[in-house]
Amino acid sequence: MTDMLTDPHALIYGQTLDPAEAKSLTQRLLSSCDDGELYLQFTANEAFVFDDGRLKTADYSRDSGFGLRGVSGETTGFAHANEISAEAIARAGETLQLLDATKNPLAAPPERTNRHLYTDACPLDLVPFAEKVGLLEKIDAVARAKDPRVAQVSASLLANWSVIEIVRPDGHIARDIRPLVRLNVSIVAEQNGRREIGSFGFGGRYLYDRLFDEVAWLRAIDESVRQALVNLDSVAAPAGEQTVLLGPGWPGVLLHEAVGHGLEGDFNRKGTSAFSGRIGERVAAPGVTVIDDGSIAERRGSLSIDDEGTPTGRTVLIEDGILKGYMQDRLNARLMGVAATGNGRRQSYQHAPMPRMTNTFMESGTDDPAELLSRVDDGIYATSFGGGQVDIVSGKFVFACTEAYKVEKGKIVAPIKGATLIGDGPSVLTRVIGIGDDMSLDEGIGVCGKGGQGVPAGVGQPTLLIDGITVGGTG
Repeated sequence: MTDMLTDPHALIYGQTLDPAEAKSLTQRLLSSCDDGELYLQFTANEAFVFDDGRLKTADYSRDSGFGLRGVSGETTGFAHANEISAEAIARAGETLQLLDATKNPLAAPPERTNRHLYTDACPLDLVPFAEKVGLLEKIDAVARAKDPRVAQVSASLLANWSVIEIVRPDGHIARDIRPLVRLNVSIVAEQNGRREIGSFGFGGRYLYDRLFDEVAWLRAIDESVRQALVNLDSVAAPAGEQTVLLGPGWPGVLLHEAVGHGLEGDFNRKGTSAFSGRIGERVAAPGVTVIDDGSIAERRGSLSIDDEGTPTGRTVLIEDGILKGYMQDRLNARLMGVAATGNGRRQSYQHAPMPRMTNTFMESGTDDPAELLSRVDDGIYATSFGGGQVDIVSGKFVFACTEAYKVEKGKIVAPIKGATLIGDGPSVLTRVIGIGDDMSLDEGIGVCGKGGQGVPAGVGQPTLLIDGITVGGTG
């Protein structure tokens, strides 16, 4: 892939489009709009899956294309194609003729930045094919040797390398080169006819070499085997309202779903969020501070610039329990009369941007996590979650625990199976009665879905003690 390393942006333009022509076309096609851009993208994807003792998947693909967006008032016109040429862009521009011509001046361009939160190098070919397969073979062998109860092992390597260029009608051009890698390990353990699953993954916006660090992948094996064996000993989860202690890191996915989506600008501009119109009000217990920050180096949810060209940054959403602001893309920020926050994101050139989270987390408090556990007289301690759902209007959520424990009189007494947490984001935040001093971000595995689009995202939190969440269980 020497072409990627020598001139990555040539992968976008190739021989079919001149950058000056793209600039001229964008200016002409968006001349009657309030805002908009030509979004050009090249992406290389790679996936290796080793399952049941053999290589089952070895995929590599390339894709390129453009999305042309025009915004007039609250209305968006959008067209895309996987052919990058002046002719294709001009055809896409015909879609924008359906928009009402603006009477407003063109929206000001985003601020410029020279910040780089990750490397420009391509991660895909820097490690040979045989080494990638070899790593997965080693993971399979080591995991099976860990414990005789390990019955099945699945391991995968995933990588994405994307080059984007954003061309605005005012001549502003923004560029980014984005790496993303991930390693997953999943274990099935079996004992006395009972089978349980454990899994662990990690990754971020860096190169393959970190996934090949022996300490890192051995930890992934250890954690997935440990979780599977813990679940083999699990008992039925209790049902009813319980005191819940949430572990640090990945359990922040509950915060992401139950609260984060409700703080995105589009839902609040339209008045459909449980947090709409509540800036300055208390929405959470004292001590609860929630941040969205897309500028943390090499994190999965981080971006040097968002998909509209706005530099990402640290956005305070809730401070000491008081609602301070929302996450904004350019369209919603303009209509709400506030600044864009660098949260305009899209899955690919085939999608228009919308306000999305980057890395969303709750800041540390001052409580000792062990002391928080000692305060749970009868409840559960949840350390890992699987899938969840949330209703934006009400904030109601349902989350499945993949690792959780029954707690009695401040002591962990048994792992539990089948626990789901049921509640609503706004009320849960008001029931926080303890905030640990151990905030951590997740390991780099999150994918956030909204409006049919999926984007990588990060979550995090300290240990949290919550006075009452409904637990759906089997016991």
